Amino acid sequence: MSLEILEQLEAKVQMAVDTISLLQMEIEELKEKNDELSQASANARESHEALEQENSKLRQDQEAWQNRIRNLLGKIEEVE
Repeated sequence: MSLEILEQLEAKVQMAVDTISLLQMEIEELKEKNDELSQASANARESHEALEQENSKLRQDQEAWQNRIRNLLGKIEEVE
């Protein structure tokens, strides 16, 4: 093999190594971003569930108050 061919091969190998290194760094960044997004998603899910529970409780409270008001109105109508 001539020296020129070896130099070309070395340059290509170095380019491949550099490309692999860059891709590995990009993979690590994407893994970190994925972890952050997974955590944010879990937090949002927990928040959503808490809001659904609170909403359900408030609906039950509203229904209880409506029933009490209906009962009171019924008693008022009986008096009249």
